[in-house]
Amino acid sequence: MEPVLRRPSYVLLFLVLLPIAFRCSNGEVVTLTADTFTDKVKEKDTVWFVKFCVPWCKYCKKLGTLWEDLGKAVEAEDEIEVGEVDCSLNKAVCTKVDIHSYPTFKIFYDGEEFAKYQGKKDVELLKAFVLKEADKATKSNLEDDQDDL
Repeated sequence: MEPVLRRPSYVLLFLVLLPIAFRCSNGEVVTLTADTFTDKVKEKDTVWFVKFCVPWCKYCKKLGTLWEDLGKAVEAEDEIEVGEVDCSLNKAVCTKVDIHSYPTFKIFYDGEEFAKYQGKKDVELLKAFVLKEADKATKSNLEDDQDDL
């Protein structure tokens, strides 16, 4: 009789873990670290909008779910990824990209800083900014490719 009692717990565990296993990266905020940051922001044809924060910052805490909400708002955009770096754990990354205050929001394209957001902390404004900058980045990349021909 004991195996019958265990089976429901396995089914429940499977049902809980199934959505986690099949989550797609679109719509999520990707946590970037010293080990992953450089490779990720160099991904071909991908614009990265990255939030740099520290856990003790009252302004970072005040953002609440803003960054996650932005990730969901741009999930349909194939060429845009939303990431975050905890500068308390990844000081080398934050030093390398010249982070001096929190939160800081920067766009990277082809491994280079492309733009810095300094407006209001609002999902629609952030989305409009990243869409505009992504368009600029991809157009400048096309122009560079044409110049090479």
